[in-house]
Amino acid sequence: MTVARRDIVKSDITHTFAVAIVTLLVGVPPAAAETPKMLTVLPVAREEHIEDDRDEIVEGDPVLLIIEDDSHYARILLDLGRAKGFKCIVATKGGLGLSLARQFHPAAISLDIALPDMLGWTVLNQLKLDPATRHIPVQIITVTEEERQHGLAHGAFSYLVKAPTTDGLNTAFDRLKDFTLTRTKRLLVVEDNDIERQSIVELLGYQDIETVAVATGGEALDAMRDKSFDCVVLDLRLPDMTGFELLEKLHAQPALADMPVIVFTGKELTPEEQMRLKGMAKSIVLKDIKSPERLLDETALFLHRVITDLPEEKQNMLERLNGSNEILRGRKILVVDDDARNIFALTSLLENQEMDVISATNGRSAIDLVNKTPDLNMVLMDIMMPEMDGYSTIREIRKVPEFRTIPILALTAKAMKGDREKCLDAGASDYIAKPVNTDHLLSLMRVWLFR
Repeated sequence: MTVARRDIVKSDITHTFAVAIVTLLVGVPPAAAETPKMLTVLPVAREEHIEDDRDEIVEGDPVLLIIEDDSHYARILLDLGRAKGFKCIVATKGGLGLSLARQFHPAAISLDIALPDMLGWTVLNQLKLDPATRHIPVQIITVTEEERQHGLAHGAFSYLVKAPTTDGLNTAFDRLKDFTLTRTKRLLVVEDNDIERQSIVELLGYQDIETVAVATGGEALDAMRDKSFDCVVLDLRLPDMTGFELLEKLHAQPALADMPVIVFTGKELTPEEQMRLKGMAKSIVLKDIKSPERLLDETALFLHRVITDLPEEKQNMLERLNGSNEILRGRKILVVDDDARNIFALTSLLENQEMDVISATNGRSAIDLVNKTPDLNMVLMDIMMPEMDGYSTIREIRKVPEFRTIPILALTAKAMKGDREKCLDAGASDYIAKPVNTDHLLSLMRVWLFR
C-alpha cells in the first residue's frame, strides 16, 4: 500500500512521531538529550595497531593519508608511501579518514572502497563536496575493476585494482607523487565557435592553470602529442570530426584513455548518445542557464584546483552551485520504508528542502510507483522490510530499462561489509547507515542528483 504524507498526519503529531523523527535522524530519543545533536564525522583517534608518522609530521611535509581497513595491506601502502617521500597516516575507517583529512590537509589520499563504517564512495563524495579537501588527489585502490568509470567520473585521481605484486602500485605512487609537486595544471579547450571558445577560456582561466584553446579535432590531437594535459573541455560539434570520434581516438591510446574529458555541448543527446558518452567522458555539461557554474565546477574537480585560491567571483559561483539546495528543489523522490514513522521523518526533512516526496511501505508498492512515475529522480530504499526486502526491490527496479541509472540510495541499520556489498550487488548507487546523518544524506543526494 502506498502511504501519502496526508494519510500519516490526519491527526495531530503525537509524541510517538516526535520520538521517531529524533531517533531516525539523530539516533537517540528526546529523553536522552534535550537538543538533538547532528552526527558528523568520527573523532580523531589513534589507530594503535598500525604505527604511522602522524607524530613526526612538521609543516611542509608531504602527507599521504591511507584509508584502508586491511591492516596488512595498509602496512604495504605505508611502506610504499614512505619510500616515495611521504609522511604517512593510516585510518581503518571512513569517518576517521575524513577527520584526519580535515586535520592534516594531506597532499594525497589512498582510499579503499570496502570500509567497516561507510562506503569509500561516501568518503570520496564528502571529500569532493568540501572546498577545503576537494583539491586533494584521491587514489582508489580496491578489489574490483567494474567501478573504474564511476570512480574517475566522481573525481578520483586514479583507480587501481589490488594485485598480488606491488609493480602497479609503484608506478601509481610515482604518478601520484609527481602530481602533488607544485606545477601549473594544463587545460585543453576544444570548441569551434570563436566567441564560445573565448568565453570558456575567460570563465575557467586563472594563474593556477595553463589553458590551450583549439577549434578542431585535428588541432586537439596535435596539441596532445606536443604536451600533456590534465583535463579537456570538448564540444561535440567540430568541423573535421565529431566529438564522439575524437573521444574514440583518445581511448584508443592507453596514455590518454583515463584523461578527464568534460563534454560541453548544446546538442540534444539521444539516450544512445548519452550511454555512448558515459563510457568515454568523465562528465557531460549541457549548455544552459547554469552551465557556466557547472563547467567551472567540473573542471575544478578534475584539475584538483584549490577552491580557496581562486578569485572571489569564481568562489562565489561555486558556492552558489554547491552550497545551495537548488539542485534539490523540485526533485521527485520515492521513500520506501515499512515503518510509517520513518517515512514521516524523511518526508518532513525532504519537503523542507522543497522536494516532491512520494512513499511506499513495501517493495511491491515501490515497484508499481516507479513504473507509474516517469519523472522520478531518486529512490531512498530501506533494506530491512518484510516479505520483499530492499535488495529484491532494487533488483526489480533495475530490470526496467529507463530506471537502470536512476540514483537509488540504500538505507540500512546494519554496517557490515557483507550488507554493503549486497546493496551494491543489488544495484544500489550508494549506501547510508542508520541512524541517518541528515547533512550526510542531503550531501549524497546533491552529488547523485547533480551528476
